[in-house]
Amino acid sequence: MSFTKKNEEAVSPVIGVILMVAITVILAAVIAAFVFNMAGSIQKTHVVMFTLQKTGTDTIMVMDQGGQDQGTLISVNVTAPVTFTGTDFDGTALPAATGSGSSYYVQSVATPAIGKSLTLTGTWPATTAITVIGNFNDGSHQIILQSTV
Repeated sequence: MSFTKKNEEAVSPVIGVILMVAITVILAAVIAAFVFNMAGSIQKTHVVMFTLQKTGTDTIMVMDQGGQDQGTLISVNVTAPVTFTGTDFDGTALPAATGSGSSYYVQSVATPAIGKSLTLTGTWPATTAITVIGNFNDGSHQIILQSTV
């Protein structure tokens, strides 16, 4: 009877060395990211949804669809040479506005609520640009909706 001794010791040390090198490289990369500030500061993205709907030829509705940052002050920028009137999210009348061909801001005074809409009525040329901007409690601003009607 012949016994042969197999040498299985080499497999385990090779795997151990590879794992140690991998852990060292990952650890060095994480430490370097913090030391050199490579991670940077990430700006918070606010989650709010609004939709824009043109009903008929003269009415534009900006409707609140909700989101985790609900209840933000909303600015609507209308870029068109048009005179228009409207109602805010709570149904109060907005002052009549005359666009000069550049921009006109409709600053909402009401807190939007899901399903409520800001309504603008006027004669809208095809080049009318509408931008909805959220003004959040932390002082930041974010474009929520941008469209041409």
